[in-house]
Amino acid sequence: MHIAIIGLGEVGRCYAKPLYEAGFELSLCEARPAKAAVELASSWGLPIHERPGEWLAPAQWVLSCVTGAQALLVVEQSVPYMNAGTSLADLTTASPNIKRRAAHYAAEQEIRYVDAAIMSAISLNWVRTPLLASGEGAEEFQALLEQVGGRAQVLQDGAAGDAISLKILRSVFTKGLEALIIETLMSAETQGLREKLYEQLSDIDQMPLRTLFDISARTHVIHAKRRAHEVYDAQQELATQGLTSLILPGVEQRFLATASALERRPFDIADPSVDQALQWLLSNATQA
Repeated sequence: MHIAIIGLGEVGRCYAKPLYEAGFELSLCEARPAKAAVELASSWGLPIHERPGEWLAPAQWVLSCVTGAQALLVVEQSVPYMNAGTSLADLTTASPNIKRRAAHYAAEQEIRYVDAAIMSAISLNWVRTPLLASGEGAEEFQALLEQVGGRAQVLQDGAAGDAISLKILRSVFTKGLEALIIETLMSAETQGLREKLYEQLSDIDQMPLRTLFDISARTHVIHAKRRAHEVYDAQQELATQGLTSLILPGVEQRFLATASALERRPFDIADPSVDQALQWLLSNATQA
């Protein structure tokens, strides 16, 4: 099988090496190759093409490993040189909308397009880095990677753009949680309470994540005003410790926004479902 890799940064080199070692025929492309890319290609006796061109014609798979800003341009430049039925896996961090546009353009030229979202740091696990794949040809992409030790989860019935959307949603949660954890630990360490804090959070530790999400949504629409005051008090306490919170002001605003919406449009369901809570929150968000 012939595979073309466009973009020889960390991601491109990560997949080029195991594919080459597994015996796949490779074509490489990089407009401004770094020393590491040049050395890798030279060790295999392969040229590095500067831009997409006729050299793409033999490829059954094309892996786009450029930056998100270049993602759509690379697809537009590459697809005209690809044969109908060829598959293109987009491993970039382009937005969901860009990936949907790229998939539409590829489909018009009878090229299968896979949205492949990198779900962890490449530098930590290299080819074993988990990917989430959606779009036409996702299962075949998963099989290709598995041949060289790669990992890709296929999003069943997922369209192009869905995989990167879930990556972004995951980042909203994990990065926001990380920031809150850091501020919490700094305060706990200042007070000498870090070990005791872990004990007090043990009930959350034992709770399934989905349950935590559901409880948060269902109770937020009822207790937002009271919780906004608690967040304010927490900010003041951190300030007395010489710690200015960068996160809690935004948290307070989230609760205050809901509290304000409750004053304009009371939520009259005492024990709401997750669906009821979210629909009410979304309807008020669009009216804001």
